[in-house]
Amino acid sequence: MLRLLPVLMAVTLAAGCAATGDEGGGDKGTGGTGPITFATGRDTTAYLQPLLDRWNQAHPAERVTLLELPEAADEQRAQIAANLQAQSNRYDVLGLDVVWTAEFAENGWIIPLERGLFPLDRFLPPVVETAVYKNKLWAVPYTSNAGLLYYRKDLVRKPPRTWAELRDQSRQITKKRNIGGYAGQFLAYEGLTVNFAEAVQSAGGQIVSRDGAEVTLDPATGGVALEFLFQGLREGWIPMESLSFKEEETRLAFQEGRLAFARNWPHAYGPAKAELGGKLGVTRLPGLNGPGSSTLGGANLAISAYSKNQHTAQEFIRYFTSLENERRVLTEGSFPPVWTELYDDPELIKRFPYLPVLKESILAAQPRPVSANYNQLSLVIASSVAKALGNPSPETADDVAASMKSELQEITRTQ
Repeated sequence: MLRLLPVLMAVTLAAGCAATGDEGGGDKGTGGTGPITFATGRDTTAYLQPLLDRWNQAHPAERVTLLELPEAADEQRAQIAANLQAQSNRYDVLGLDVVWTAEFAENGWIIPLERGLFPLDRFLPPVVETAVYKNKLWAVPYTSNAGLLYYRKDLVRKPPRTWAELRDQSRQITKKRNIGGYAGQFLAYEGLTVNFAEAVQSAGGQIVSRDGAEVTLDPATGGVALEFLFQGLREGWIPMESLSFKEEETRLAFQEGRLAFARNWPHAYGPAKAELGGKLGVTRLPGLNGPGSSTLGGANLAISAYSKNQHTAQEFIRYFTSLENERRVLTEGSFPPVWTELYDDPELIKRFPYLPVLKESILAAQPRPVSANYNQLSLVIASSVAKALGNPSPETADDVAASMKSELQEITRTQ
């Protein structure tokens, strides 16, 4: 009987903790304090370490160590997933792409959190939804993201609102200046999935329903989206070298003067502004008949189910997503914060004139499907589009979209 006492006590404590949680899931019983590791994508702006230093100075017994993962989201996911599949406790706080919530929650790799511990009502509503799966909160929004169109004010009189205007201006600049017109992220990885999804959305369509259960791609609309990219490659205003571009390659090509227009995330603003100064312009993505629709991006912070110091991890997330630090996320890292009020701050708007446009873009953005099989969906989209971009024939656009739809339907049937 004595041997059973620890087990009975543990069950009683767990039940008591569960009773304190709300409908959002989670509990106040996350236990364990001590040093933690924060695993997240590579910090290309060097803003993270000062924030970690402030925490470490105040918490010498609960120091946090930064573990930088690869830059590409696909590689980040692979490394984190391998760690969690092995049930390793090496990672405590996880910086997750917003699209991984469902997969990581479904696999039991992260723990649910109590909504009341975080000021979610002061965050941008679409951003909060990226951290929720099956009515439970599994992570805390840390940064948001929406694709923007960067352009050269010294080359462009009025920024384009439609694809036709982007094409006309790009062709003229390419011919006159002998530089590329437009580029996004066209290498076969998650960035290409995002770029294609934005093209479909900006043509009035959708690839998969928000719950990930149904493929809603209309081959005709998908064909229109592909033809927008095909046309640019055939006519030369989208340079062929952009087929190897991820975010950093796009950023460098634009700020080095090799592009007139570039689709990128807001983190590219700081370096581009430092390089181009008053020549830099930012606006919403163009679409088929007017302003386009971005894919909702960003990062959330979650706690590994295998962390031994989950209480420290939770308190670190509370610190890291505070209003003060979210301001630094913007001012020192050029990443979009999740607190709504920061987008309306006159001082910040003066320093970051694109904030009103970014807020509008985030609120109008479409999330990627909430699906535990999202990674498979993304791989099919990226590989199909990449193969087609290598041979951008106008006759194949609709066929590529139809074939892609068929493959995506096979994946959703297995859910």
